[in-house]
Amino acid sequence: MNEEVQKVKFICPMITVENIERSRDFYERVLEQKVESDYGRNVGFGGFAIHLRTHFQMLINNKEILGGGNNFELYFEYDNLERIVERLKAEQVEFVHELREQPWQQQVVRFYDPDKNIIEIGESMEYLILRLFRKGNSVDEISKLTGLEKEYIEKYK
Repeated sequence: MNEEVQKVKFICPMITVENIERSRDFYERVLEQKVESDYGRNVGFGGFAIHLRTHFQMLINNKEILGGGNNFELYFEYDNLERIVERLKAEQVEFVHELREQPWQQQVVRFYDPDKNIIEIGESMEYLILRLFRKGNSVDEISKLTGLEKEYIEKYK
């Protein structure tokens, strides 16, 4: 392949997990993610992967792997946040915080996966715009509240 034309291609983030079966179950059952590849110690979902921590540690010359640093999150979108919060409570997940509104009006919930990685689920920006329209806001008001371009907002009017 021509080195001058080839570019580095980003594939996905990967997080390490203590128990691959437990984490796979969490992402499949609780967050409804579909497995795209399963190599035993590494499982790929649509857009991210999980890797067995002990195996990955061996691959990086047994360097220490720290978890739960609150410095990284996986972000998902789901428009019925009340429903997902109920599901998370039934699963007894540990919340970073329950449903709240961000400064740009988007509703989100943050919680930990079984390995203390932060997971955020937020309503899509399209849903946010529709929700703000339903509350009687104008295009100008929604733009001011969210920071979104008026042209983008008008597509959902």
